[in-house]
Amino acid sequence: MRILFVTATRIGDAVLSTGLLDHLLRQYPAARITIACGPAAEGIFARMPNREATIVLTKQSFSRHWLSLWRQVIGQSWDLVVDLRGSALSWMVRARRRAVMRGGRRAGHRLGHLAAVLDLDPPPPPVAWFDAADEARAAALLSSPGGAAGGGAGAAPLLALGPSANWAGKVWPAERFVQLFQALAAPGGPLPGARPVVLAGPGGTEAAMAAPVLAALPGAVDLVGRLSLPEAAAVLSRCRLFIGNDSGLMHLSAAAGTPTLGLFGPTPASEYAPTGRCAGPVLARGAPGQAPMEALPVRDALEAATGLLRRCGGAA
Repeated sequence: MRILFVTATRIGDAVLSTGLLDHLLRQYPAARITIACGPAAEGIFARMPNREATIVLTKQSFSRHWLSLWRQVIGQSWDLVVDLRGSALSWMVRARRRAVMRGGRRAGHRLGHLAAVLDLDPPPPPVAWFDAADEARAAALLSSPGGAAGGGAGAAPLLALGPSANWAGKVWPAERFVQLFQALAAPGGPLPGARPVVLAGPGGTEAAMAAPVLAALPGAVDLVGRLSLPEAAAVLSRCRLFIGNDSGLMHLSAAAGTPTLGLFGPTPASEYAPTGRCAGPVLARGAPGQAPMEALPVRDALEAATGLLRRCGGAA
């Protein structure tokens, strides 16, 4: 069986789509799957089982990237085409079955929108794929000066911070990340003695968002711009808690099974909150999806993080 799976440009949406792929892999264990996605999201699928190919859709003027994709897939007869972009491409290739995302805004979480494409209820949870080499690199990067790998017996708990986002309006003030970490890691706190691990994507903009946090936490593990997405997933899987802005990294953390607290202000948590038993949002005070990040006090985030750790059995 051969499947063409057309998914997102952004990392967060791509992560959310992994639940559908995991479902398909379980239903069709011998399937060969071709992924079409944007450049930023390519790494999400790099370690996916049964991945035959990845076609990177780099945006071109006049939507010529769709023509390029069509040229690469038209020669194959597909058993199933799953198109989460709702494009005309799905109807221009040979396919025994098509599952195409419908346009328009709908109420509810994005995960439910995606699951509806395959008529799945409840929605399958996202997953994070990484291999032994990614785990080895994560262990090396998180090793303490004394040689004990972070997360091992007797090692300090690792608290991951994601202070960046794809636009400034979603970014919680850097000094509040620092204050929150200090409260969580203090003696008597839920993660006493925790080591901070700071993650962000590549590029100067993301580095600038993370720089004040790194400057204020000189003992932090600086992984800003240093990781592939599978390596980031492996790092996050070793952390006791992740706290970060609404971002692809937040969704990757939840998919990796790490207790994940997403910080929300002007974006709708009802649609994009991290998903899973050990994941949840904390919202800025004010109208949901409209309040600025400055309206999220440290004490609200501390209370939410503490409650999340208790629920997930991650507190010291």
